[in-house]
Amino acid sequence: PDTTMTERFDCHYCKESLFGKKYILREDSPYCVQCYENLYSNTCEECKKPIGADCKDLSYKDRHWHETCFHCFQCKNSLVDKPFAAKEDHLLCTDCYSNEYSSKCNECKKTIMPGTRKMEYKGNSWHETCFICYRCQQPIGTKSFIPKDTQNFCVPCYEKQFAMQCVQCKKAITTGGVTYREQPWHKECFVCTGCKKQLSGQRFTSRDEFAYCLSCFCNLYAKKCAGCTNPISGLGGTKYISFEERQWHNDCFNCKKCSLSLVGRGFLTERDDILCPECGKDI
Repeated sequence: PDTTMTERFDCHYCKESLFGKKYILREDSPYCVQCYENLYSNTCEECKKPIGADCKDLSYKDRHWHETCFHCFQCKNSLVDKPFAAKEDHLLCTDCYSNEYSSKCNECKKTIMPGTRKMEYKGNSWHETCFICYRCQQPIGTKSFIPKDTQNFCVPCYEKQFAMQCVQCKKAITTGGVTYREQPWHKECFVCTGCKKQLSGQRFTSRDEFAYCLSCFCNLYAKKCAGCTNPISGLGGTKYISFEERQWHNDCFNCKKCSLSLVGRGFLTERDDILCPECGKDI
């Protein structure tokens, strides 16, 4: 009688016949269930047992769990198809993670949920929408702000509420102001009445409540030297000599003819000139 050769159907690993048994194909090779699980099953992170072929294998970052073992480390509720967070190798539902690790908003005192945009400043945290200017109540966001006591202000509100106003331009002084006659000025607004150069850091004087650099003040108000016609400032200890409503710098009080210094000496006058007694004896 004819005999039909039947092709063997064996496990790829242990070579046992698979006829009538459950088997699993992997890369076109059949395996008995036992061999497949021994060779290829992942170990469950929770119960440390293999995740069998008939079980659902849930994975996260190269770690694996049975479906029934995939639960929150804290409350043990299932995390299947739910949002979760990882902390120190443990998986936590968002509620447990928030209670354990999330910061509380300094304003509304509620938990700032993972993944939510937040503001942090000096160890405190806020929901982005809770970090608002104390004056205008608008969220500050990524804009500049100025803390004052326990409150935070956006820059325009801080200037309106606290900054001094410049006497000259009436705008707020936020940095680097100058105080003159107990009134605040911007550095760039505090200028010489005459030449308009900035006076901050320079020597200056005043007349009729107006400030002047020394150069302008001397040109406008100082007495003129009868010798060189330049102003005698009288500032900074400058010495000068006065005689019959005329003034001379000390260095300019010299004999017209021989240039001998007449400071502390006797002298004669001839019209607008001054002479030493020697040169004046022929007058």
